[in-house]
Amino acid sequence: MEYVPPVLSRMEGWWAGERWCERHVDALFLERYGLWARHWNWTVGEAGGVVGSWCCGACSVSTPEETAARAVAALLEWREWLEELATRFAELAPPPQASPEDRSWHLERASARLVTRVLDRTGAESGWYGQCSLALEWFLTSAGMDPAEARAAVADAIGGRFKSWAAPRPTLIDSVGEDLAFGLTGQLPYRDHREHSDLEEHHDRG
Repeated sequence: MEYVPPVLSRMEGWWAGERWCERHVDALFLERYGLWARHWNWTVGEAGGVVGSWCCGACSVSTPEETAARAVAALLEWREWLEELATRFAELAPPPQASPEDRSWHLERASARLVTRVLDRTGAESGWYGQCSLALEWFLTSAGMDPAEARAAVADAIGGRFKSWAAPRPTLIDSVGEDLAFGLTGQLPYRDHREHSDLEEHHDRG
């Protein structure tokens, strides 16, 4: 692979060559595939990512063949995550004609399920909540919300309550979902879910 340096710098050179390689692979992916490839190296344990095939330039760059295989595997892993999110967004989105009460319920349940799924993928490691915030923002923008408004709504709902290396309790996950739903609709989600078991079952399948 042309972007792998012929001589690795290793620790003696503070991994400058390896980091240089990672930056150039990143530029190559963005040029060839577009913005969806932007976070291909957002790894588990490194700022709360979901990619396990890559660690960082210092650890993942070796021979040209090995480095290329790791980078491609990481890109495919990231793409798989994006496709999973897109499927979940479609399943969890409120119906277009939903009343404010129904929309609030859908938003709260969607938030809880997306946060839980990010926890599964990241293991609640360092900075996992960044991946969580982004997933929620993407969910809202997929339904037509302005990106800046979605970012503000998610930030208000989470309110700094998620922490690195700490999986939130289910009650906190539910509270964030309720705050997000109320902030966007002005309506609290349904309290008695038994009255809406058909909707609950639909979301559980997601």
